[in-house]
Amino acid sequence: MHAAMTRAWLIGAGPGDVELMTLKATRALAQADVVLVDDLVNPDVLQFARADALVVHVGKRGGHPSTPQAGIVAQMLEHVKAGRSVARLKGGDPFVFGRGGEEQQALQAAGIEVEIINGVTAGIAAPAAIGIPVTHREHSQGVVFVTGHCAGNGEPDWAALVATRMTLVIYMGMRRLNDIVSALLAAGMSAATPCAAIESATRPEQRHALARLGEFADAVARAGLGSPAIVVIGEVASLALARAADDASGSANNETVAR
Repeated sequence: MHAAMTRAWLIGAGPGDVELMTLKATRALAQADVVLVDDLVNPDVLQFARADALVVHVGKRGGHPSTPQAGIVAQMLEHVKAGRSVARLKGGDPFVFGRGGEEQQALQAAGIEVEIINGVTAGIAAPAAIGIPVTHREHSQGVVFVTGHCAGNGEPDWAALVATRMTLVIYMGMRRLNDIVSALLAAGMSAATPCAAIESATRPEQRHALARLGEFADAVARAGLGSPAIVVIGEVASLALARAADDASGSANNETVAR
């Protein structure tokens, strides 16, 4: 490919369901010479890549061995400088806990323009998959996306977040769920606050657990839920609770309801 046509994309693949990818994402993927793909991306989305594209798996997931971030950036730079167009394919949205900002900065520092293609982030898609709207005029004036994975970055100010009275959507919070629940209760959040955890949202293996904050960590443990999962804490989660109560069989979503 002629160097003048070289391009780089940071593409959000969405939360898991291939049909939740954007049209723009599929078009860019069809142009790329090289595709660097994250572990959490549904491999079925690679159907949109060129048949002759070089596909490189660069895993990034909590608690597992993964390609160092610097190594991923180095690979992107190497390919682009060699005249190849590169698509960096990430789960969800590249700019929501996806390190897309770091990769954009590194590429720009090397004089390479990068196009950002948004994806549907799991923090919105996972709650929606079980009927939870992250905002609702009767329940919440807003939503806060926060990471529960605090390696090297300090703890979120849980007391300040509780004080907002907004919906809390927690990414990467499953391994520290006991600590997070304890911090929220210590900060004055009611033990009766509705909560949900959704694992593998929008995928066929999707599962979830629903409980009040006081019993939430135990309910999630009993259900055997693990990563990748999204945690929702706030009154809007009561809409899923209501839906679960209406579902007498409880089997439609393979759900676990704790009361």
